[in-house]
Amino acid sequence: MPDATGPGHLLELDRRHVWHPYGPMPGRTAPLLVESASGVRLRLADGTELVDGMASWWSAIHGYNHPVLNDAVSGQLGRMSHVMFGGLTHEPAITLARKLVDISPDGLEHVFLADSGSVSVEVALKMCLQYWRSLGRPDKQRLLTWRGGYHGDTWHAMSVCDPDGGMHHLWSGVLPRQVFAAPPPAGYDASYADRLRDLVARHAAELAAVIVEPVVQGAGGMRFHSPEYLRVLREACDAHDVLLVFDEIATGFGRTGTLFAAGQAGVTPDVMCVGKALTGGYLTLAATLCTARVADGIARGRVPVLAHGPTYMGNPLAAAVANASVGLLLAGDWQADVHRVEAGLRAGLAPVAGLPGVRDVRVLGAIGVVQLDRALDEAGMAAATRAAVREGVWLRPFGDLVYTMPPYVTDDEDLARICRAMGAAAGSGAAATATTATTAEEGGLA
Repeated sequence: MPDATGPGHLLELDRRHVWHPYGPMPGRTAPLLVESASGVRLRLADGTELVDGMASWWSAIHGYNHPVLNDAVSGQLGRMSHVMFGGLTHEPAITLARKLVDISPDGLEHVFLADSGSVSVEVALKMCLQYWRSLGRPDKQRLLTWRGGYHGDTWHAMSVCDPDGGMHHLWSGVLPRQVFAAPPPAGYDASYADRLRDLVARHAAELAAVIVEPVVQGAGGMRFHSPEYLRVLREACDAHDVLLVFDEIATGFGRTGTLFAAGQAGVTPDVMCVGKALTGGYLTLAATLCTARVADGIARGRVPVLAHGPTYMGNPLAAAVANASVGLLLAGDWQADVHRVEAGLRAGLAPVAGLPGVRDVRVLGAIGVVQLDRALDEAGMAAATRAAVREGVWLRPFGDLVYTMPPYVTDDEDLARICRAMGAAAGSGAAATATTATTAEEGGLA
């Protein structure tokens, strides 16, 4: 009789019943079965250990099984795991809100605690739309962003993701039609800045807000751009009565080398979203912060409340571990860690730039990116993942990218291993994709 808890049986149940992100049902590629995690390592059911180059989608910045974060969860669990946030409140949520106000750009005074990053974006956009309705300007209902962005998988968030190259093009014609600028260049380009200003000016009468990922575009392409564009947008939004939203879900809490990417530009948005690293990868939690102007504007409307209230809003367990995670970050020398990671990635990825099929290598803060000259197909993606695993590293390539956002506590030896794995993944993935293309051409399928 098969072992009902054995790896083989569990993986078969997973294939038949569990729908994984961005995958078909049933699954075609078996996931790796993780048994435990500690420090920067994932331990698989077969005993294999992998250095996690992804920090669990950029969230586990302190690594896994951290005693301070463990204590925060267990201590709160002994008091209460959850209580509804409608009509009730509690110390962990109050402390977290005050902490976020203290460390965020000046002027962000109010905090809405959400379930996830996508939901925090939905809340941010709802705030902006309701703000203008409350002021008697309902025609201001469109959003402006630049191409190449990604803001989540919920409905309105999808509408401001890249409309063509992104994963949400399936919904074109159904999603609200937004206003898109060209992707921001890496360096400052005065003519591009002028075009941004012009686009905001031309659409000002219908724009509720501009929303962008500051400095780093994440899952839309892992592109970096000059912070100066954030100042351009702030000035244009102020000049034309448009709100400005920064999606700092990926960039917040030190990932780019400053606590928030907005700090590189020295500007404050009207609304800011944070998530991912907020709880150190322990529990799902995000937040939408806004200025008094936004909150007061909504309060003056015919409906003076923000009509949004998730069941698990302000969850005490999540708030408690978020307080511990932010406290751990601020108490340590996180800037030195991020700069050390950046130096390690620059040194380790330099040789990868010369590999066949590699178009670009770029590093910013604790982010390292290898961009290939073509997108990996399914075979290429699988080959790239296997190559990284052979090097003892977990990576999750996508599109034409092999990238890493490791925990800040990753040491120099493991950083070097991650870089070797990225080179191996890039080479194997590109080769497998090229083989598939050649086979298709020879078979008359291309």
